[in-house]
Amino acid sequence: MKVVDILQQSKKPFVSYELVPPLKGNDVTRLYQFIEPLMEFNPPFINITCHRDEIQFKERGDSSFEKVTISKRPGMVAIVAAIIKRFEVEVVPHLICGGSSKQKLENDLLDLNFLGIQNIVALRGDAIQGEKFFTPEQNGFRYSYELVKQIARMNSGIYLDENIVNGIKTEFCTGVAGYPEKHYEAPNQNEDILYLKKKIESGAEYIITQMFFDNQVFFDFVDKCREVGITVPIIPGLKPISTQRHIEMLPRTFGIDIPEELMKTIKQCKSEEQIYQAGVDWCIFQSKNLLQKGVPAIHYYTMGKADNVRAVLKEVF
Repeated sequence: MKVVDILQQSKKPFVSYELVPPLKGNDVTRLYQFIEPLMEFNPPFINITCHRDEIQFKERGDSSFEKVTISKRPGMVAIVAAIIKRFEVEVVPHLICGGSSKQKLENDLLDLNFLGIQNIVALRGDAIQGEKFFTPEQNGFRYSYELVKQIARMNSGIYLDENIVNGIKTEFCTGVAGYPEKHYEAPNQNEDILYLKKKIESGAEYIITQMFFDNQVFFDFVDKCREVGITVPIIPGLKPISTQRHIEMLPRTFGIDIPEELMKTIKQCKSEEQIYQAGVDWCIFQSKNLLQKGVPAIHYYTMGKADNVRAVLKEVF
């Protein structure tokens, strides 16, 4: 079922999750063991992140360097197939422009269509390590709205090869990311929201937000989206803080703020265990407040940890 249909037909708010694929060399049972405890809360869909290959330069014996591409995780299509084989849940793979040509993206979409996947989250992706700015692949996309357009064209039976006539029409429902505190590359929030509108106009049907820790920031973001004519569902994304490292890493990596009240609580913690509990408590507070305000669902970023998300959901759902 498409995510937009789930949103429309659901009689009460629901949870969804974002999972990070396991590293290569791990058995698939580890993936299953991670997902199983989260299925208790009946998520109608689970998102699977996509990670581009890494580029490294290794020195040869003659003092020259060789460019080496390193893939650290199993293929996205294989991961999706493994999940739908085991669990009765819609799987929503992420597709990113970074590291992929238009042809590769089309091939990935066709593979997913063969698997019966109907939902995609279309993203640009980040710059590779060592690059200051995002650089598209040769014959690739610079912006995520271009990928959204490609998916929309495939839904109309239009492929990159113009010789294909009467091609099958895919039935993808495309979601995109929204940034309540603006994307770190955007000059200001107003411009960022106008760019978000462009993604919707290109064919996206719903928005999942970047994580945030101040609910008012989310409510203000939704209001501004509605003011510019964005009418699609907006699903808030949350992440429980669990370590001191999160306080240092999350703002720097995702361009988000930690509210003063939360920081005051964390500064009073004397151990990682206390920080973990403070993060769970804050996420419970956020979740309950969002539900009171009528959000249709809450999307939880697990980032490789399920226990703290489960602790939140036991108190909220």
